[in-house]
Amino acid sequence: MTYPIITIDGPSGAGKGTIAYRLAKHFGFNLLDSGALYRIVGLLSFKHGLLTDKVFNHEFNHDEQRQFEQAVCQLTQNLTLDFVVNTSTEQVEILVNGVLLQDDIRNETVGKYASKVATLPSVRVALLKVQQDMALRSGLVADGRDMGTVVFPKADVKIFLTASSVARANRRVKQLDEAGKPADFEAILAQINARDEQDQNRTVAPLKPADDALVVDSSALTADEVFEQVVKFCQQQGVEA
Repeated sequence: MTYPIITIDGPSGAGKGTIAYRLAKHFGFNLLDSGALYRIVGLLSFKHGLLTDKVFNHEFNHDEQRQFEQAVCQLTQNLTLDFVVNTSTEQVEILVNGVLLQDDIRNETVGKYASKVATLPSVRVALLKVQQDMALRSGLVADGRDMGTVVFPKADVKIFLTASSVARANRRVKQLDEAGKPADFEAILAQINARDEQDQNRTVAPLKPADDALVVDSSALTADEVFEQVVKFCQQQGVEA
């Protein structure tokens, strides 16, 4: 049995996470937050004692490096991940091998763990299979940058959600203001432009719409307006709630 797959790609700040959540809730599908994957693997690697001081200080030899990569790869290969929309709490719960992940994976410390495992080629390959396996268990909404072009090239529905860099910077400033945190518009805009340049020109899986994707520019649209467009397109492609 095959399940429907909806992919949502696009640059940071375009609103992919919001739309992916709403689509998963609307259709009763699971989510794939691809941006969280390396953070999860990094956190688990730390908990399994793989991220030692030697790793962080680059003090290991070639054999130790190979053993480290093999261990992280094996850990990744054995992962079963589910991002489940909890309609009671309005939160996305992350299940790792069937167990609810209680840790905060969005903090700076876990980000450092993620950076240590994200450079390992075999881990990248293993995570590709982990992601594809998620589509074998239920309908899936996959949020990322290469979901429709690399991970799920045969997805039922492909969306490329974008917005101008100025609009995305303004949204980020608003988020920080509402959280009571300092926000420098020019600095944030520069970061967004630099990230776009990096994503669009990387050698492996550059950020671009799939040939058969619906491209939606959310610069001047509300989340409701984007959601309505995307749901209508899903229905046109045969995906119904």
